[in-house]
Amino acid sequence: MNVELRHLRALAAIGDEGTITGAAAVLRVSQPALSRTLDQLESRLGTSLAERTTRRLRLTPAGRRLHEHAHRILAQLDDALAEAVAGPRPLRVGFAWAALGRHTVPLLREWRDGHPGEPVEVHRLDDAEAALRRGSVDLAFLRTVPADDGVLDTVALYRERRIAALCESDPLAGEEAVSLADLTHHTIALCATACTTSAALWPAGQRPRSTFEVANVDEWLTMIATGAAAGVTAEATVHSHPHPGVRYVPIADAGPVTVLLARPRTATHPATDAFTAHARHTLRRTGATGTPVTDAARTPPAAGHRPLPSVR
Repeated sequence: MNVELRHLRALAAIGDEGTITGAAAVLRVSQPALSRTLDQLESRLGTSLAERTTRRLRLTPAGRRLHEHAHRILAQLDDALAEAVAGPRPLRVGFAWAALGRHTVPLLREWRDGHPGEPVEVHRLDDAEAALRRGSVDLAFLRTVPADDGVLDTVALYRERRIAALCESDPLAGEEAVSLADLTHHTIALCATACTTSAALWPAGQRPRSTFEVANVDEWLTMIATGAAAGVTAEATVHSHPHPGVRYVPIADAGPVTVLLARPRTATHPATDAFTAHARHTLRRTGATGTPVTDAARTPPAAGHRPLPSVR
């Protein structure tokens, strides 16, 4: 099976852009040439990778799987070539929302002091899991469990309590704690990627009047500050995203969120194991916020928990 790097670059761009036109512009090739490259790849694999319409192109399941692999292979190649010239690159750690809240800086400082020859870069991303799958980062802090497809492994670090994010003028903003029922008359803003909350958090028949998606934490905070919506988040957000128009109030009867450290099953950096061990040790020693996790990442959260004191 003679598959070349140009085939993988073509599929990676097509999957990212969603059209032959957009992918051809990114790769700086003609549309007919890119279409021929895709046809050639499909012919050599003996399977369809994309479904084409007059306006849009959509990857098939086989195309989506190869698209992820293509990104990882190309990223590893780029890393190898860069390392040959400039030496080893830093360990790249991604997160989508709030990293580890107040634990983030102490964790990274202790790593720097204990591993001066292994620098770490931290990247805030709209979709940290997707970046990890593509090889753009080597590790990622997640609060959602990735698909069990054999590509990623996860280590459960600890659990965080859930927090309501409310406009400062909201009548609930002055409470010491709220319940899920208190939020049912609000519109709830959800993040389109890395979302830890859905309407299913509420009991059937007691769900919020409506929900809508925003693209990132900045849009989420803006909608809440203007009173257009409320939000439900993990406790790290309180530390990482203070906002003058938003008040954070603990939710007394919602189960906690598990904070995960995710990594490719085949490590993309030699310091992956050491950083994972460092994170687990440091968080255990310092007493991370919420409930420590010592079992599998998929353990269901407790049904309820003691309210936090006010975090405003």
